[in-house]
Amino acid sequence: MAYKIKKWNLDELFTGFDSPELNAAFDNVEEQVASFEGARNKLKPDIDPETFLDVVRASEATSKIVNRIYAFAGLSFAEDTQNQNAQSLMGRVQQFVAEMQNRILFFNLWWKDVDDTNAERLMNASGAYRYYLEEMRHFKPHTLTEPEEKVVNLKDVTGSNALINLYDAITNRYVFKLKLNGKVQELTRAQLQPFIQGSDPKLRAAAYQELYRVYGEDGLILGQMYQTRARDWHNENINMRKFKSAMSVRNLANDVPDEAVSALLEVTKKNAKVFQRYFKMKAKHLGVSKLRRYDIYAPVAKSDKAFDFNAAANMVIESFSAFDPKIGELARRVFDKDHLDSEVRKGKQGGAFCASINPEDTPFVLMNYTGRARDVATLAHELGHAIHAMLASHHTAFTFHSSLPLAETASTFGEMMLTEKLLSEEKDESVRRDILFKQMDDAFATILRQIYFALFEREAHEMVQKNASVDELSAAYLANLKEQFGDSLELSDDFKWEWVSIPHIYHTPFYVYAYAFGQLLVFSLYEQYKAEGESFKPKYLKILSAGGSEAPAKILGDAGVNIRDAKFWQGGFDVLSRMVDELEMLPVEKAKPKAKKATVKAKPAKKKAKPVKKKSKK
Repeated sequence: MAYKIKKWNLDELFTGFDSPELNAAFDNVEEQVASFEGARNKLKPDIDPETFLDVVRASEATSKIVNRIYAFAGLSFAEDTQNQNAQSLMGRVQQFVAEMQNRILFFNLWWKDVDDTNAERLMNASGAYRYYLEEMRHFKPHTLTEPEEKVVNLKDVTGSNALINLYDAITNRYVFKLKLNGKVQELTRAQLQPFIQGSDPKLRAAAYQELYRVYGEDGLILGQMYQTRARDWHNENINMRKFKSAMSVRNLANDVPDEAVSALLEVTKKNAKVFQRYFKMKAKHLGVSKLRRYDIYAPVAKSDKAFDFNAAANMVIESFSAFDPKIGELARRVFDKDHLDSEVRKGKQGGAFCASINPEDTPFVLMNYTGRARDVATLAHELGHAIHAMLASHHTAFTFHSSLPLAETASTFGEMMLTEKLLSEEKDESVRRDILFKQMDDAFATILRQIYFALFEREAHEMVQKNASVDELSAAYLANLKEQFGDSLELSDDFKWEWVSIPHIYHTPFYVYAYAFGQLLVFSLYEQYKAEGESFKPKYLKILSAGGSEAPAKILGDAGVNIRDAKFWQGGFDVLSRMVDELEMLPVEKAKPKAKKATVKAKPAKKKAKPVKKKSKK
């Protein structure tokens, strides 16, 4: 099948900002919330299970409509952050949802307050809703009174939520200027990225310098936004909700024990030397005595191989289908439904994401495709998220989303399957070498880089409470980078502004350790796959199909993984260390003339696979 770079089609959600269906959805939510409010008087500790489940199901039905409204607003904003209709709808939706949440808040508060005996009785009769109900009660020690919770919901609309929207609107309008072929060109961040990771060392440095020049010009404003975000986080979660630390908030939301996250952070810090060793070795292959920070993603062979989108899409689908035809079929569904936005456009949100809305909805994927090998990997990564959701579609709207750490399992595993396919088919030794080095580059970006972001966040949140200035936060970030890289490369001062360019630390504080969690977990799972072959597949698919229906520790425990054990995390780094060993055995190639740009064309369509029954998925 032929696939083209295009914009997604959101008509499956709503056909426009003024569509009758969208307005009807708002009205429908109002009606359902009014009906739900009538259940308040039925909520007593001795409520019969069937009446209780009717209330839970009614809550889920309303949530599904709200999810679709919220998704339409968010995806419309992501496709063009400068679109005033999308900006207005985002504001309207956030205000509306906060008001509706306040009207049904009584159920959440009542449920947390039910005595343990009756709660257990009701959970035993709740079937697929059990974990959702159990998880809600975990937050009981951090729950405020109903009037206080209502105030928090409302203040977030014009407070932290508005701040995040403003951050996105400001940073996604940035234009970066780079001199190419003697002419200055204006680029989006996505268009700048290939030069940051390209083969020309001067362009790499110029692209990085331009990136942080632009962010640095607004550094004080973006830094103040971060200070406000951190203060808001502390005011609500530490002062009011009494969490013991800023990171504990995310850990509980992920249902991952603090000690498991601490083990991950500490083991990663101890193993920073694995990547430092890698960077020193990579310098030899690049023919320099020492890498600059500008060079860490540099290709070791000067092959500017480009992948047209059709070839990339088919490669990814084929690699998934080779593992299991059903996986490939689910990936294909995202394309067939026009749920993939792959164009590079001004105003479009940078980076990539997968939005899973409801169990019955095919997820939407956003990326900015520029034809690089890394874009092919990104496509595999985001489609992995979509597959994960669709495999878990038999769960409720409350439990089909996996927790953040497990959410990176299918995406990262998908990238590894793609890499295996590329290595098995690539005949050009210089390209194969690039692929092998890229594996380590990606492991750095996913593990060490993300953990040091989390370590910076932890420090920054503490510093903001001590009234640290933006310059002091920038100095702390530079110190964080120096610890991360040691003496393995040269670090320039322009990287002091890198932290204000990381959307995750604004959007979702402490999200980032989930990437490292997922990557190290996948190394362990992939080792099992290599050892066990076909017998591994049901175990892996069971992990994905669980979605968020059980605690991550339970889902992984059933697969023989103990996330509290430092030895488990060390096992992932042992895999990385062996990868560096293998790379060190490769001969250092002498510099060759720059290769001409090659374009990978799509292969002729293969014989059509037999139809596979599709499971609906997140």
